[in-house]
Amino acid sequence: MRSILIIGAGRSASSLIRYLLSKSESENLHLIVADLSLALAEKKTQQHPNATPIALDIFNIAERKEAIEKASIVISMLPAHLHIEIAKDCIQFRKHLVTASYISDAMQALDEEAKENNLIFMNEIGLDPGIDHMSAMKVIDEIRVKGGKMLLFESFCGGLVAPESDNNLWNYKFTWAPRNVVLAGQGGAAKFVQEGTYKYIPYCNLFRRTEFLEVEGYGKFEAYSNRDSLKYRSIYGLDDILTLYRGTIRRVGYSKAWNMFVQLGMTDDSYVMEDSENMSYRQFVNSFLPYHPTDSVEIKTRLILKIDQDDIMWDKLLELDLFNPDKKVNLSNATPAQILEKILSDSWTLEPDDKDMIVMYHKFGYEINGEKKQIDSKMVCIGDDQTYTAMAKTVGLPVAMATLLILNGKITTPGVQLPINKEVYVPILKELEEYGVVFNEQTMPYFGYNPDLF
Repeated sequence: MRSILIIGAGRSASSLIRYLLSKSESENLHLIVADLSLALAEKKTQQHPNATPIALDIFNIAERKEAIEKASIVISMLPAHLHIEIAKDCIQFRKHLVTASYISDAMQALDEEAKENNLIFMNEIGLDPGIDHMSAMKVIDEIRVKGGKMLLFESFCGGLVAPESDNNLWNYKFTWAPRNVVLAGQGGAAKFVQEGTYKYIPYCNLFRRTEFLEVEGYGKFEAYSNRDSLKYRSIYGLDDILTLYRGTIRRVGYSKAWNMFVQLGMTDDSYVMEDSENMSYRQFVNSFLPYHPTDSVEIKTRLILKIDQDDIMWDKLLELDLFNPDKKVNLSNATPAQILEKILSDSWTLEPDDKDMIVMYHKFGYEINGEKKQIDSKMVCIGDDQTYTAMAKTVGLPVAMATLLILNGKITTPGVQLPINKEVYVPILKELEEYGVVFNEQTMPYFGYNPDLF
């Protein structure tokens, strides 16, 4: 049997493992599911006859090399910074590698060796990055085949709570790594190009510059800018495009409310707060407010954030129980961002019966035969439950499908790569439709921009 080594059995691996097990008989597959927690690996394999759960510490070099050497192909579902040693072992033992992570400089540096060994190192084959690349390149390539010239490309994606589980004033719950949500947008200004002009949004303004989106059947959304949209120009072959913008989707009103935390300084991860372990939620809030001999924490918060008495923003803060003097942070040597994550987790953790939702939205503006046109492409995916979430489905399924295509010789281009070639995106997008990941494309009037106002 052909052996697939899956390293990492966390939340994103659920649909990946289920898919490959469903194909194991017809495709002659045996899965080795490796995780630091043997119990987690056992839970994900569910005593399937074509799966073997093992405990694996990737920092145990001998164990790691032994597992990789025995595999036909390797999937790493670990955090991105942990891929590189696995990738080097794959070079040594001549094994193909698949990950859902962005291509790091260290991974890219292995490109020549991968090609010399005729190895495929497929990266960025999850949701975002992944499905966004594939669905975008499909339309861009179709426009080029018709002789069109790309003018505008905007791409948005968001992990949200499904409508039936949307029951808080923020219209949001954690469906993925909470820390990434708290730190979103930090590390440099958002950069994009609009009508040929470079634009920059510093972090302090990021959540007040949003674009509105309408998705039929699901209502209105907003999107704030991702940190660096410009790197996708060369990747997609759009070096001359006038407008290129990528953003993160949330429900309308989220960004304005989140900006309160930014303005107070609660999302800062650069310093540790003294005696954080014994701090109450109320004391945490008060730490960012000026001293006043008589005004309460609530009054000071209203004044500094300019929140009127009838403003829904105030109700959103109250819903988080931020001013509770009895709730303790219970985190030692914590940064403001870590404390905020803890507070939000009280209110934003998915309940057992909750479902998540992925929304992806692309806009393609182009010119053909002297006429400007636009295509909007939209995808909504709802999770099944807390194990087979929409996030796990949209991250894990493309990884699994790419792995099988590589094993079966359908993807043959060697080297460190992302899924922008037809041999990758055509079969995967087609198969994803069978699992409810469907893009609806509509021809629209060209959106564009007024060049006098940009």
